[in-house]
Amino acid sequence: MPADAPTESTMRRIALLALALVLTTLAGCATDKRNNALTTTLSRYASAIRWGDFTTAQAFLDKDYATEHPMSSIDMGRLDQLRITAYDEGGGPQPDGKNEVVQVVQIGVVNINTQAERSIIDRQRWRYDAEKGRWYLMTGLPDFSPH
Repeated sequence: MPADAPTESTMRRIALLALALVLTTLAGCATDKRNNALTTTLSRYASAIRWGDFTTAQAFLDKDYATEHPMSSIDMGRLDQLRITAYDEGGGPQPDGKNEVVQVVQIGVVNINTQAERSIIDRQRWRYDAEKGRWYLMTGLPDFSPH
């Protein structure tokens, strides 16, 4: 073997370094995919709420949550009596663990029957499903009931 030829130990180190670089790149791609999915999901959900399209908004709910908290036709009828006047995400989503974010949204709403306007705070928790590459709302649709 020539004197300047790499040793087996050096070759292993180079291979491990290359593997680490590939894994880091793949992890970065996964993070980018997750972040892009979050941005798209939050934008589409906000749009559905802003337009009062609560049927579409329900599609963002976690399956287990939706099963445990079904929306009745009476609930949907109540939502149909509302018009959204504002949707303010404030500081945007904040990480809360590896695959979860929380977001606090202030929503302005008018009851079309009474013309009474009020504001509610919607505390959202979103979870990322890496298998499906999707974010799901874990906290349900905003609670517009007067307190």
